[in-house]
Amino acid sequence: MRKKTGNKLHTWEAALLLAVAAALLWGACTLQRQDALGQKVIRLHVIANSDSEADQALKLRVLVLAEDILRQSGDMEEARQRLTEALPRLQQTAAEEIAAQGSRYTVSARLEETEFPTREYDGFALPSGEYLALRVVIGEGAGKNWWCVVFPPLCTTAACDFQETAVSGGLGEEDLSLITEEDGGYVLRFRAVELWEGLRQWLGKH
Repeated sequence: MRKKTGNKLHTWEAALLLAVAAALLWGACTLQRQDALGQKVIRLHVIANSDSEADQALKLRVLVLAEDILRQSGDMEEARQRLTEALPRLQQTAAEEIAAQGSRYTVSARLEETEFPTREYDGFALPSGEYLALRVVIGEGAGKNWWCVVFPPLCTTAACDFQETAVSGGLGEEDLSLITEEDGGYVLRFRAVELWEGLRQWLGKH
């Protein structure tokens, strides 16, 4: 009986190890896909002055300004160049808009690599990781964070135009499969990425 119980326990442990290994492999593959995706999109990270209704509304104006700048961009490199050249204008225009609303907040606008958490949007999601981002801080930057995508402009695209917008911005079939529910379970895949990242960080400390 003991031997039989031991065999059962051994089988259970082996199955668990195989399941963990499969999850880690899945996470590693998804992580590679996320890295590739990260080279094709520009995120938007806006931090409002406060959580007041007026301050939060100013974030939408920043999104509109950024999308106006990028509307004619044909690919990621052109979008990056346009944003880099337009940063002073974007910052000034945002400050003018804020002043027109009766506020005197300062505005800081930078294009930089930024760490993003997993985020779900209307009809798609983006895995956690490092992305090039237009990072805008309004006033004291004490309000809620606002995360979006300015290239391709996925956050403001109607559901019926989502795929066309994504493809025209340079996203391929693998990218779309990763971020949409096309093949189901994208949130589970992103959790596998987070597990893989956590394990990699743990191994780096030991």
